[in-house]
Amino acid sequence: MDTRSYPLQRDTATDSPPGAWRSSLRILFLEILVTATFALLVWQLWRLQIVHSAGYQLQADANRFRLVAVDAPRGVIYDRTGRILVRNVPSYAISIIPSGLPEDAAARRQELNELAALLTTYRAGTGSSAPANSEEIEAILKRDTVSAYTPVAILTDVDKQLAFLLEEQHAKLPGVVIEVTPLRQYLYGTLTSHALGYVGPIAAEKVDYYLNQAGEDYTLRDRVGVMGVEATFERELRGTKGRKHVEVDAFEREIATLAYDPPAPGNSLELTLDLDLQRAAEDALREGMRRVGSTAGVVVAMDPQSGEILAMVSVPSYDNNLFARGISYADYAALSADPERPLVNHAISGQYPPGSTFKVFPAAAALEEKVIDRNWSVRCTGEILLPNRYFPDDPTKAQHFKCWTPWGHGNQSVVSALANSCDIFFYQVSGGFESFGGLGLDKFNQYAHAFGFGEPTGIALQGESPGLIPDDRWKRVNYGEPWVTGDTYNAGIGQGFDLVTPLQLLNGTAAVANGGTLYRPKIVRRVVDSTGKEVVPFQSEVIRQVPVSDTNLALVRLGMRAAVTEGTAHRVNLAEVAVAGKTGTAEYPGPLDAAGNLPTHAWFTAFAPYENPEIALVVFVSGGHEGAKVAVPIAAQILRSYFGIPTPPGEDIVAPPPGD
Repeated sequence: MDTRSYPLQRDTATDSPPGAWRSSLRILFLEILVTATFALLVWQLWRLQIVHSAGYQLQADANRFRLVAVDAPRGVIYDRTGRILVRNVPSYAISIIPSGLPEDAAARRQELNELAALLTTYRAGTGSSAPANSEEIEAILKRDTVSAYTPVAILTDVDKQLAFLLEEQHAKLPGVVIEVTPLRQYLYGTLTSHALGYVGPIAAEKVDYYLNQAGEDYTLRDRVGVMGVEATFERELRGTKGRKHVEVDAFEREIATLAYDPPAPGNSLELTLDLDLQRAAEDALREGMRRVGSTAGVVVAMDPQSGEILAMVSVPSYDNNLFARGISYADYAALSADPERPLVNHAISGQYPPGSTFKVFPAAAALEEKVIDRNWSVRCTGEILLPNRYFPDDPTKAQHFKCWTPWGHGNQSVVSALANSCDIFFYQVSGGFESFGGLGLDKFNQYAHAFGFGEPTGIALQGESPGLIPDDRWKRVNYGEPWVTGDTYNAGIGQGFDLVTPLQLLNGTAAVANGGTLYRPKIVRRVVDSTGKEVVPFQSEVIRQVPVSDTNLALVRLGMRAAVTEGTAHRVNLAEVAVAGKTGTAEYPGPLDAAGNLPTHAWFTAFAPYENPEIALVVFVSGGHEGAKVAVPIAAQILRSYFGIPTPPGEDIVAPPPGD
């Protein structure tokens, strides 16, 4: 047995110095914390890279990439000979992409004020209505912003120098971009503005109409046709927008095009207008107006065999380029305040008493209804007395109806009455006299409507007026009085309540000239694509055949020819071409002259050549006095231009022949 003694062994785990175990615990906690943190980072990385990677990629792409609409070039417009009337030219616009502006309110205000300062300098040099401060720019942004990434135009049609200056400043003006857009250019301005119209922003009342069109891609930024053929043929002219996928920098400027789907250009229009005739008509009209101090007038010329409008002039006019560029408030206010309404196409919207030009139509009606024949005549002594229906035997209560010449015309048949514009003849033919019944109101109105009066012609232009062919009911409703024979007398000479547009009068004249076909006036010959290929031809459209025989229409034409050869329209009796026509002098409400007479409009309607007409025209001069003195010489100038006939030396556009 080993009796040796050994030293006792100490348990280091239990016998370690005080506090050692606490250090070990802290180390263990730190290891767990590091491990947990690392695990959290790994989890977050997995969430970002795997779970939400697609979403963050989309956000990144949204910041860098844009899908941009590319406007289609609008179709060009030509006259009938192929001369360009309307085209597109490049224009610079200053726009702001809202998402590109600084988020800090103070920085945003500073940038917009710097932009406004540059634009104010530009405005001072050009008179343009550029925004003057950041508040005005903010107002535009608030009004026109569609989305954060859609450019909002602040100023359009700016000078190239200003556009380049702003492009150089792009680092200081984030979100401000220069856009190159097509601008409509009307090459002949006031000469063709009423027929062509203009393009402009979508009006507030038309927003729903355009944005809700099925299959179309209109936006609030688009410009559309507002008047004229620009409006009527908006669908044909506008084309189809393209698309491009672009990459932008931090300043919202395009740095790369990733994909491009080009736009389809709009189709072009070939009008029926002849630019040379249009210019000749305007020159002659303005000169005639100047000579008599008139402030408004109309000339319309038509091919009577097809209804094609060869010229359409309405004075005063306006420059449609003002609207294409964005008209200023001052310019628009001046046009709107003009009492002669230059923005209105008086050829289709103006409604006037036709005066004696209207006698053509009751003459045709009376012949067709066998109320008269070519040999029936009236003796004109310058005046007739229409007995009072309630006191027929009391001459003091009779109504006096006078001819335009107090000396009378003597015996008048339908041909000589048209030639001399005899009022007495047409009083009796229209309303009867003594035992002769005349046409009567119902038949009178029936034939007036047959020749297209009292209803729009249907020409492809906006704003056409229907005119007025009144009846007994109309007078009772509007005046509280019955229709009387004297009203029919007045209607028979184109006075009283009857109103026509110049285009209606021309269309009725053309129907007489061509043998009885009432065409729908046509201003577009055809639609062609960008390569010149015909897309839509426009055939002549017949409204109706007037219910008058060839024999009776020929007799009316003979009377119109006699008006030129020996009657009131002798100043248009051209040796080179046979002209037929009818003059008119129409009273309208206004201040009386020194002799107590009402003011009058001057009218003339005509066609040529007489045997085979190829042009019909109407001339109207507001407040122009007598048609024979004013309107006829204007028509003579226009016809000379059309047929290439030189003006005789010393020929005056306004001469004083006697006549209606």
